[in-house]
Amino acid sequence: MEERILNQMNPRMGLARLGVTLSLFALLGGCSTVQELVSDISQPTQNRVEPISQPQLGPLAELQPLTISEDIGGNAVAPAQPSEDLWVRIRKGFAMAPADSRRTEQFIAFFASKPEYIARMTERSQKYLYYIVQAIDERNMPMELALLPFIESAFNPEASSRAKAAGMWQFMPATGRHFDLKQNVFRDERRDVLESTEAALDYLQSLYDMFGDWHLALAAYNWGQGNVKKAIRRNKARNKGTGYTDLRMPRETRSYVPQLMAFKAIVLDPQRYGIDLPAVPDHPFFDVVEITRDIDVKLAAELANISEAEFKSLNPSLQRPVILAAGLPRILLPWENAALFEANLEAHQGQLATWTAWRVPKTASTRQLAKMLGMPESELRAVNDIPKQRSVTAGSVLLVKRTKSLDKDASAKLADTAQISLRREVRYKRTTLQFKAGETVAQVAKRYRISAKSLAKLNKLSVNTRLSSSNRLIAWLPVKSNSQSSGKSIRVRRGDTLSGIAKRYGVSLRALMRTNNLDSRSIIRIGQRLRLP
Repeated sequence: MEERILNQMNPRMGLARLGVTLSLFALLGGCSTVQELVSDISQPTQNRVEPISQPQLGPLAELQPLTISEDIGGNAVAPAQPSEDLWVRIRKGFAMAPADSRRTEQFIAFFASKPEYIARMTERSQKYLYYIVQAIDERNMPMELALLPFIESAFNPEASSRAKAAGMWQFMPATGRHFDLKQNVFRDERRDVLESTEAALDYLQSLYDMFGDWHLALAAYNWGQGNVKKAIRRNKARNKGTGYTDLRMPRETRSYVPQLMAFKAIVLDPQRYGIDLPAVPDHPFFDVVEITRDIDVKLAAELANISEAEFKSLNPSLQRPVILAAGLPRILLPWENAALFEANLEAHQGQLATWTAWRVPKTASTRQLAKMLGMPESELRAVNDIPKQRSVTAGSVLLVKRTKSLDKDASAKLADTAQISLRREVRYKRTTLQFKAGETVAQVAKRYRISAKSLAKLNKLSVNTRLSSSNRLIAWLPVKSNSQSSGKSIRVRRGDTLSGIAKRYGVSLRALMRTNNLDSRSIIRIGQRLRLP
């Protein structure tokens, strides 16, 4: 990133019930357009949409001027009964100019040919769309931005790309860290509904302030602001135009704004294109509830009387089966279930969390750590996503079962900075060493790259002892063998990327791709089997 973007702290919309005010810090963030979604749906991302024969379509519906909705005042909550369909409010807020009508109509034809796909995306968006619309309204930003997650991730907060972008707004890891979106063992705020939305809108506003044009701002969001600046400088040097359509840019970026405009056209007049756009109430789907103690995800869902799947869909940043209150002091719950959760939580008499965070004191195998913690090794590996034949390095933070000696809630430091570092578990074999008569113990140790003092001590000799044919030299040497996983296959899970799989199983990305006949443009899907090198 060529220059740091100043964080313009805008107040967050008020959502908490009973007058509780949310005051979360607004974050900035960059985004990479989805290149590959490991998803259970067919995702038409920009770089995979092929040109479609141009349909016979009339001009796009006339754009409406930006209309700012009336402020409901302070942190007040919208009325329980929706006043109108949220799509009406979205249409009234459209303000961007049209772009490249030929490409736009190609994408309109594509979307119009996928009514089931549109229905799946829209159904998924109903949980999050009101919050995004409200945030955009409060910032006086064009409402087209509320449609961007349809293009970026199909409104799937658990979406991941081949390039490691994640969440509804598809933040890259480095960009997320740069703008303080936490990514650790316990949570990934790139997937957090509130944090990622505020970060994305902050970033988009800063890009608009930088370029003074929403089309260029969106190009920078997709391609990177540095690349857009360079393209503008090149055109200026050649006395060429510097608008979105004037710049030389990748095909994906060239199609980015037309794709958004195509979805906008569908929203403006769905009947015209044969799309049944389900109504979305103009009312919050979820409420924000504060927590002060660590609590298991399973118990939180039970107290709210919802399924774990429903709970995770509203709290997708969670990466472990426990919520650490020091790091995430609030959860999202369906509007109708929030009060029930609070009442049940207050009445609950039992243990809230059966898990806690624990820092590994010294590098050890999972077998050694499990024995130390009194846990089954398989459970320790499963809950911390540790493959076989891996040692956990000192300083790593693991999720472990609570015991009498480990019964405290996790500290803020552990909750915010926890990472796991693994290395191949080294196995040793008792070996008889080969040597020449007259060599010293130190010379043999050097050749085998082991400690001379240890070798001498093991064989009850001195490091300067000269060896003869009557001597027998023993040492424990590491076994040079492939991992147990070598030659086996694994199944792709939700959120997996090739690089993530390679890191998890301790193999190189290049070797993993070569073994499975993949390249940098290949797409992996949930349930797909991959062979480990």
